[in-house]
Amino acid sequence: MFELKLLTSVAVPKALERAERYRFLNEPGEAESICMDVLRVEPDNQKALVTLLLALTDQLEHSLDITEAREVLTRLRGDYEQAYYAGIICERRAKALMRHGGPGSGYVAYDGLREAMSWYEKAEALRPEGNDDATLRWNTCARILMSHPNLQAGPQERWEPPLE
Repeated sequence: MFELKLLTSVAVPKALERAERYRFLNEPGEAESICMDVLRVEPDNQKALVTLLLALTDQLEHSLDITEAREVLTRLRGDYEQAYYAGIICERRAKALMRHGGPGSGYVAYDGLREAMSWYEKAEALRPEGNDDATLRWNTCARILMSHPNLQAGPQERWEPPLE
């Protein structure tokens, strides 16, 4: 097939700026590609990993699979970053489920938003001083749940032993 060309180290900062620009232009596939090129040169580049994770979750409209995003999450350094971006993954998947609809999607979206809120609470406890991003995201999830009564916890199955 093709052998991918290697990015030069000095080009990394500009490439990451370009990746962010593509995300803002709603071109997450291009941003993903750039991040993958950066990570070939600098495998632990945290900005590239975060941008890649966000680009992957930007694409949840087309596929609800979060496997790759979760793999990227494990490469992030810092407990705060891992908790915060775990919340982002859950929140974005829940929002995509809300837009897709379908049987049971309200229950799954509810669970996703509640899981996101749990991650944001963990991130909030670890946050750097002056960083209220997790609080803002938690409030967003809460507002979504309060304004969409169709989003609710799924029915709890009850099991009772058979009568003898």
